[in-house]
Amino acid sequence: MCAVQAIMMMAFSSMNPFLALFIGQLGVHNPRAIDLWAGVVASANFLMSAIMSPVWGSVADKRGKKLMVMRTTLAIAIATSLMGLSRNVYELLFIRMLQGAFSGFSASANALVASTIPEERLGFALGWLSTFAMVGSLVGPLLGGVLVDTFHDNYRIVFYLTAAFATTAFLLTWALIREPKTSLHESKAAGRRMGLIGQFKAVRDLRTVQVMFFVLFAAQFSVMSVQPVLPLYIRELVGRNAQLLGVIGTLSGACFAVTGIADLIFSPFLGKRSDRIGYRKVLSISLVGAALCYIPQALAPSVWVFMLGRFLLGAFIGGILPTANALVGRMTPKEMRGRVYGLTASSTFLGSFAGPLIGGAVSAGFGIRVMLAAVILLYLVNFAWVRWRVPEWRDGEETNGAHTSS
Repeated sequence: MCAVQAIMMMAFSSMNPFLALFIGQLGVHNPRAIDLWAGVVASANFLMSAIMSPVWGSVADKRGKKLMVMRTTLAIAIATSLMGLSRNVYELLFIRMLQGAFSGFSASANALVASTIPEERLGFALGWLSTFAMVGSLVGPLLGGVLVDTFHDNYRIVFYLTAAFATTAFLLTWALIREPKTSLHESKAAGRRMGLIGQFKAVRDLRTVQVMFFVLFAAQFSVMSVQPVLPLYIRELVGRNAQLLGVIGTLSGACFAVTGIADLIFSPFLGKRSDRIGYRKVLSISLVGAALCYIPQALAPSVWVFMLGRFLLGAFIGGILPTANALVGRMTPKEMRGRVYGLTASSTFLGSFAGPLIGGAVSAGFGIRVMLAAVILLYLVNFAWVRWRVPEWRDGEETNGAHTSS
């Protein structure tokens, strides 16, 4: 699953840094319009994913989680191939929405791993899953950037590369991954006992899961708000430097990749620490650290300072989503984890939807630096929420009555 996770993140990350530039090739030339369209197109598939994730989570609990991993890898392969054939921004938007309706890879992968890994090592396991995701996030943008510059700004080649990655992940899942029979039987039995509405009612009684919705939403919103306008910000920082203007694609990929390098280094460490010192503590440290790392990005006088800020950010990003997902897994019965991870994935997808949309709008209206300053504030708000509402789990028992209904 770690290998599949790495390949899928290569698929996702290889095209994201260049989406705004591709929109310019599709006939949108006004810089402000490109900012807005970049936000809308980047957000569209996440909105559909947020709507559909609970449905796919319910299917995973009934039919098996491996099947859901295969479904989403195949859907992404087909959709990204069609994106490479899009003739205008409207077709691109429609295909992104179609992709979102059939995606949900991270939720399926998390549910499959969380249903098989020993409880006391869940944070460590999800930390490694996040690490291999960062390996993919590191290689994807670099490979995509080099291809774009090699083929003289032909962004369509990156979509075909993405489709090839997703197809490889589908074949690996089909051939090599085995869902444990006990987990599969438990899922099917739970699906027979409880319908879709019943499962929603059961989740309502898990107060911690409800509290974590905002944590996951705000964390993903903060990360994704920067992505659609990142290439444009790098172009602004490069200015009239003719030497750097010729490698904008490579620089954009590198700014994504350095975050992945830092995440690769620190994510397993933070995941293991969360199992030992507490999920709430690691979440708090990571959120404050991420907020501080946006300061050099917002004030960056050059692309190199911005890149340094992106590297420092990766050291703390690796402690947010894996730790939050591990806490959700520890406080959720195994037979409900497909459903619960589907719901928490909806929160993450809503953050991925709102982040690029609002980030693009704020950047178009007030400038990218103002948007980066707003992200700092949001991280601090998320930190305050964690300290106020998120309970801790220690030695197999959570404090603050996490299972009581709110």
